[in-house]
Amino acid sequence: MWILQITAFTISIALHALAQSPDHNDKCGEGSCYPATGDLLIGRAHRLTASSTCGLDRPETFCIDKKNCFECDSRRMYNEFNNPNSHTIENVVTTFAHNRLKTWWQSENGVENVTIQLDLEAEFHFTHLIMTFKTLRPAAMLIERSADYGQSWQVYRYYAFDCAESYPNVPRGPIRKVDDVICDSRYSGVKPSTEGEVIFRALAPSFNIPDPYSPRIQNLLKITNLRIRMEKLHTQVDDLFDEHERVKEKFYYALYDMVVRGNCFCYGHASKCAPVGNEAGVEGMVHGHCMCNHHTTGLNCEECEDFYHDLPWRPAVGRETNACKRCECNYHSHSCHFDMAVYLSSGNRSGGVCDDCQHNTEGQWCENCKPFYYKHPGRDIRDPRICEPCDCDPRGSQNGGLCDSATDVLRDMIAGQCRCKANVEGQRCDHCKKGHYGLSDDPLGCQPCSCNPLGTLTKGSPCDIQTGNCYCKRLVTGRNCDLCLPQHWGLSNDMDGCRPCDCDVGGALNNNCSRETGQCACKKHMFGRRCDQVHSGYYIAALDHYIYEAEDASFGPEVKVVQRPLPLDRKPTWTGNGFVNIPEGETLRFNIYNLPRSMEYNLMIRYEPLLPDEWEQVVVKIERPRGTYPSAHCTSTNNVVQTISLHPGSRYVVLPGPVCLEKGQNYTVNINFPQYSSYSYHTSPSTLVDSIVLLPEVQDLDLFSGGHQQREDWEMFQKYRCMERSQSVIEIPLTDICKDFIFSVSALLHNGALECKCDPQGSLSTVCDSIGGQCQCRPNVLGRNCDTCAPATYLFGPSGCRPCDCNPLGSQNPFCHPMTGQCLCVPGAYGRQCGNCKPNHWGFPQCQPCFCNGKSEQCHTVTGECLNCRGHTTGHNCERCESGYHRNTLLGSSEPCRPCMCPNGPGSGMQFAESCYQNPNSLQMLCVCNSGYKGLKCEECASGYYGNPQVPGGRCHPCQCNGNINMQDPESCDARTGACLKCLFHTDGNACQYCSRGYYGDARTQNCRKCMCHLVGSSRQSCVDGLCECDRVSGQCPCLPGVVGQHCDRCAPNTWNINSGKGCQPCQCHPEHSYTASCDLLTSECSCKPGFGGRTCEECRELFWGNPEVQCDACDCDPRGIATQQCNKMTGECVCVEGVAGRRCDSCGRGYVGTFPDCEACHHCFREWDVNVGELNNHTQRLVDTVEEMKETGVATPYKDIISSLDDETRQLRQILEDDKIQQTLTHTQRMLQQANETASVLRKSMDRSEKDLENVSADHQQAVENLKNLTEEAQNLKEISSDKQQQVLNIKHSDPRGALDSIRGYYKESGEAELRVNRAVSDPKSMVKESAQIRKAAEAKLDSTEKEFNLKHQLHIQRLDKIGSELDSTDLSQLSRQLCGGVSGLDGCGNCGGLGCVSEEGTSQCGGEGCETIVTQIQETLNKVKNQDVLHTLGEVDKLNKMVSDARGHADEAKLNAQGVLLRANQSKARVEQTNEELRDLIQQIRDFLTNETDPKRIEEVADEVMKLSVPVSVPGALKNVTTEIRQHVARLTQVDDILTQTAENARAAERLLQEAQAANERATALKQATDEVKGTLEDTEHAQTAASEKLKQVQSDINQTKQQIADVQSKTEATEFKLSSSTGKSLDLEREVDELQQKTLETSSSEDQTQRQTESIEAEIKHTEQEFDSLVLKYQLVSGLIDKKGAVVFNAHQKAEQLRQEAKDLLMDATKKLQRLRELERSFEINQHILVEKAQEMDRLESEARDVLQELSQKITIYSTCA
Repeated sequence: MWILQITAFTISIALHALAQSPDHNDKCGEGSCYPATGDLLIGRAHRLTASSTCGLDRPETFCIDKKNCFECDSRRMYNEFNNPNSHTIENVVTTFAHNRLKTWWQSENGVENVTIQLDLEAEFHFTHLIMTFKTLRPAAMLIERSADYGQSWQVYRYYAFDCAESYPNVPRGPIRKVDDVICDSRYSGVKPSTEGEVIFRALAPSFNIPDPYSPRIQNLLKITNLRIRMEKLHTQVDDLFDEHERVKEKFYYALYDMVVRGNCFCYGHASKCAPVGNEAGVEGMVHGHCMCNHHTTGLNCEECEDFYHDLPWRPAVGRETNACKRCECNYHSHSCHFDMAVYLSSGNRSGGVCDDCQHNTEGQWCENCKPFYYKHPGRDIRDPRICEPCDCDPRGSQNGGLCDSATDVLRDMIAGQCRCKANVEGQRCDHCKKGHYGLSDDPLGCQPCSCNPLGTLTKGSPCDIQTGNCYCKRLVTGRNCDLCLPQHWGLSNDMDGCRPCDCDVGGALNNNCSRETGQCACKKHMFGRRCDQVHSGYYIAALDHYIYEAEDASFGPEVKVVQRPLPLDRKPTWTGNGFVNIPEGETLRFNIYNLPRSMEYNLMIRYEPLLPDEWEQVVVKIERPRGTYPSAHCTSTNNVVQTISLHPGSRYVVLPGPVCLEKGQNYTVNINFPQYSSYSYHTSPSTLVDSIVLLPEVQDLDLFSGGHQQREDWEMFQKYRCMERSQSVIEIPLTDICKDFIFSVSALLHNGALECKCDPQGSLSTVCDSIGGQCQCRPNVLGRNCDTCAPATYLFGPSGCRPCDCNPLGSQNPFCHPMTGQCLCVPGAYGRQCGNCKPNHWGFPQCQPCFCNGKSEQCHTVTGECLNCRGHTTGHNCERCESGYHRNTLLGSSEPCRPCMCPNGPGSGMQFAESCYQNPNSLQMLCVCNSGYKGLKCEECASGYYGNPQVPGGRCHPCQCNGNINMQDPESCDARTGACLKCLFHTDGNACQYCSRGYYGDARTQNCRKCMCHLVGSSRQSCVDGLCECDRVSGQCPCLPGVVGQHCDRCAPNTWNINSGKGCQPCQCHPEHSYTASCDLLTSECSCKPGFGGRTCEECRELFWGNPEVQCDACDCDPRGIATQQCNKMTGECVCVEGVAGRRCDSCGRGYVGTFPDCEACHHCFREWDVNVGELNNHTQRLVDTVEEMKETGVATPYKDIISSLDDETRQLRQILEDDKIQQTLTHTQRMLQQANETASVLRKSMDRSEKDLENVSADHQQAVENLKNLTEEAQNLKEISSDKQQQVLNIKHSDPRGALDSIRGYYKESGEAELRVNRAVSDPKSMVKESAQIRKAAEAKLDSTEKEFNLKHQLHIQRLDKIGSELDSTDLSQLSRQLCGGVSGLDGCGNCGGLGCVSEEGTSQCGGEGCETIVTQIQETLNKVKNQDVLHTLGEVDKLNKMVSDARGHADEAKLNAQGVLLRANQSKARVEQTNEELRDLIQQIRDFLTNETDPKRIEEVADEVMKLSVPVSVPGALKNVTTEIRQHVARLTQVDDILTQTAENARAAERLLQEAQAANERATALKQATDEVKGTLEDTEHAQTAASEKLKQVQSDINQTKQQIADVQSKTEATEFKLSSSTGKSLDLEREVDELQQKTLETSSSEDQTQRQTESIEAEIKHTEQEFDSLVLKYQLVSGLIDKKGAVVFNAHQKAEQLRQEAKDLLMDATKKLQRLRELERSFEINQHILVEKAQEMDRLESEARDVLQELSQKITIYSTCA
């Protein structure tokens, strides 16, 4: 239906538009259009009125003069036939009838104020007014118009005969603006008397009207009423009648016709007009109703049609129709209106507002839906069903169910979407949001749940949507879930809401804590939330806290205390001061008195075995105090006796069963060692006992008993082996779980923490370690409380204990007295540390008496050198005289030492000799003078020294000549003053400290070089005879201006012409016209930019002239008459050849005739006449100059006329002289001379008065002559200077390569011949140098190839070594270390058994030992049953292989040394050849530089002569031949390199083969290890099986005992073999360490060929040796395996039942092993999961902290917002 409505509406609109559309011939379709202009009075006579008309009431008489009077009867309308005298106002309407002058309008007689008014029915466009008067025109009149139908009037114009009188306040013309109102007098005169016209134009044609619709123009044109007011009649031309009434008959207004031109006013929207209303029109009438176009309407098209108000109405202008635009209401409205505010807000695009929108729409275009309706997104905007009602729950939605009216992404609107209240959600806003309940009419819709978010479940709604009860987490309670359950705290975002109090069982009183902070109630000295920390100064005891040292126990005299000093590189493996060495059968008694709690304890003994066998029987008896009674804890009062054994591979043993002990009781523990071994004999067996430890039976504590959680904790305690970690002396790092358990155990045992009891002197602080209670001891202090000096220290005090530092050579042991520190010395030693000999003895520890020849009693304690020798003696035994003394050596040491008198003795200050001696022949004493002295008694200064040694205090000093004199020349310096006299090395000065004149450099280092100053660029004042002086230090020559360089050999930047001899001149290149400021060094030409030229780029370019800043023109020269193509750069005049003249050189010149270019010289007489004329011209010019001088001085004033005539004649003379006609010139000249003579006679008198001036001129002339003479002399001097300059130019020419080319050519030819000979000697194929070079190249090629091959192989060896090192590094040897040595190197040290890489205190490798269970031990036990010959044979093979490896290594070293020697000699030969060639190249280069540099030609000639005189020495060819022979010999020797490299390659291949064999041995060792493990497991299984068999089958007890005995025999016999193979194991360990060291050194010194080679060979030998050792181990293993198989077969055949039991035990063991492996996997998984849980816990803690911060911030915001009004 709505589609039909839209269709009908569209059709009606289209028809209306068709009606509005103009015709094709109508201009309205192209733009503005206007109706035709006409007379507005036609058809509107009834709308024309006059305020006065004659004859309306009765006939009236009027006259035109005294005689002619007529009658006016206007009571009826005019009719030519019936009423011709009617003169109503209708008569003025133009009818174009034949009787136009017979009809008129006429006013009443004598009435001056008469008005004619036209009232139009509509607005019209008025153009002009024309009135034709029958009578005189009014003397005063005005025209008015109205645009509001007479409501208001405005004056068009005033007309008056006398404007000043009639309208004094109205301005007179001319009109300046289009709307000016003026008073005009043109149409108010008395002439003409009839048919006078008044013409008025609304718009003067002289004005240009840009906008015809402007308010000003429209105010002039738009009218609804027009009025003419005539206010004064002309009366001055009439004769006055006698009678007054007759006078008025002649004064009236009469108007033939009136034309009011205009058109229908349609604002450019219509071209036609129609009658208004029902008014009938007449022909020619201008109607007032516009036939509107452009969708406009109204009487004048002054508004838009209905439904066309989208744009504001505007008149059409030009080609702009400004048509009204149809409103867009989307078919929801049929009317609209224009709103200017809407139009402006739209940017002048749309202002139409639809009225009465239908279909629940609204808006400017009915484009929106009304409230509670929304726009359907799937329907067209014109659809009547476009707006659908909202479907929102009024309770939960805002504004009573108002929804979004349309979809707007930017405004976040979706059509039909309900806007829910703050706490409501849903499409219809019909249910509460999450966390809210109770939907109602509340402003927020629902009430928020009051649940604490920390304690409420996160999934789903936090509370019941009806009741509001919260859904709490597992450990939270309360309606709002804001309380933790008992024994829980910390409401948070945790999964369970709260956390368990988890109070430490030992540190807290109970498991209750604060719900807010989680703080538990702690025991004394405990703190922390869980009470799991101790206060400062308190500690938690470790499980092995109760230690009782063996050295503090009671024992017999056979028991000895063994002290041990603390090791420096590892932790001690004992407690206290050391051990007690207890022999077999002795007893230790311990007193136990400080038990913390009554409970069961495990007693543990810590010991260190000394023998390899197990200590079979140790009896421990615990004696209870007498008189005790059973208690709640300990029900038994009997003594406890338990027997244990001490295993040699362990360091501690725990009693089989726990012992119940009471707190506060004293117990005695007796430990008896009755039997070491029942089957092994050992003289006086003993062992070392460290201490006993009481370990609490922690399983009985509340921590691990009572419930499921406690059982899990106990399993965790056992899983992490917390108790085992506390049993060893060496502290094993505890896991955090063990630390927590031990903390709780200690707190339970001691009811809190224990107080630190740090000794104030021995500890650094009163605060001890919180775990274990260990105080921070001072140096060398021991004990938990730091109250005991460590062994080998003494003097306990505030600074700790001092080390004994007993000398190991002089003392019996490292221990000293605890108070005095005195060590126990060996015989002969002395001192506290036993480190010295007795006084006057030396040679510790073999002390001897001092021997000093009776000159001293003291000597050095180590060397025995005598000290403080007397009698001026010295020496080791005071056997010789001191310096400056002597004695007769024949008399021996008894002869006293006498002073040397050189010239005086010691202490005199004049002894200048170190020693002296007596000539045995002459017996004369001779002095051995010091340096700088000479003479028999050293009384003179030597050459090169100065001074006076013969006076007291006199010395000889070296002449300070900076090493620039000959020290052997006595005249090199003054012997008294030291002044330098003969300076060498071109030095000068009193100290030869300067370079000589003409030299520079550092004289102190003999480095003075000759100044190399360029003669042309250096200052001449510094140059004499071609030698210039430069700065003596830097060598800088004194340069001329603009010259730079150390040698003054180049121009400074932007300068040129160094060859001028005056320095370099500035280039002066134009800064804008040139590319750079630099120019050519020879021509000074600048590099000009395009369009510029000249030397400095300031002129036009070549062949152009003019000002380059303005314009440059091409030279316009005739090429036939020019001497050069370039014209004058400033004037453009061409440079002509002789005989040619003119600006363009295109005409014959003066003295030449003919037609250019054929110009011929004039007759020779012309030249004579031309000379005469020139002289006359000059004479005349002088006369003119004289006259000018007279005019200036006033002398010529009386002869002004004459002088003027002379001026004229002179001008004529100049004209004549300029004439080319010779004859006329001569005639006129004669006439001018005659007149000049006459004039001269007249002027002679006046000239006399100028005589004085002439005399002055003469004097000036004389002075000028003298000046000329001086100038002549100067010219002569300049000529001489010029000659010198020419000579200098010649020299410069010679110095310049281009200028001196001719001069040098001859010299260069001779030098070239000399160079040719030199080159021939050097480059000739048969020359010695060439042959030497060829040999050198061949040697270099051979060396290069050999070196490359050697480097390649060497690189391969390095890569293989790196691979071996990486494999060794990546191999885990810890298991192998345990199998081989019984131990492994760890963080806590190596232990007694050592391991791979362990070193003992003596610096040797440590692997295995007594009591260490190793594969070697087992193998050696088995090998005891093997014949010793097999072992010896194996060791012999090992030694043989080792020797072979050593021999191979020696051969390789020798070959390498030979190769290196040959290589060295070849390199030396190569260096000599290269040096010779380099010297030859330098010589040739020096010759070339000498010839090509700016060198004096004379100097070149001298050098050439000297070169020509030179000849090659005869010995040179021989020397070259010798060098060549030597090179060939070296090359011949190099042939052995291949053999060496071949041998080296064989060694390398052998090393590689050994490496492969070592790898195979490594694999076999791995297999050996696995087999050994199986053997060991088998032996252990056998032992367990035999034990089980003894319990179950007593009948086979004897067989099982026999088997045990056999196994024990095997172990006992292997002991001897263990010691024999320990060296092999040590070598293996040494090999491992050396491999590591060699690998590191190989990486660091890979560039060193020698060292790398040696390391390679060493590694190869060690690898081979290792392989041999592994092979021997394999053999031994095979022997052992066979023996074990034999013994096992005997046992198994004899005891089948035992075999079955062993198999069952093995199965059980395998099952247990699998379960243990599974447990280990689970343990690793548990540790991983625990680590993950810890990380998650940390993350949860962080999130909890963040949530807490957010919650706090929210609380603050809530507090702030809750206070807002």
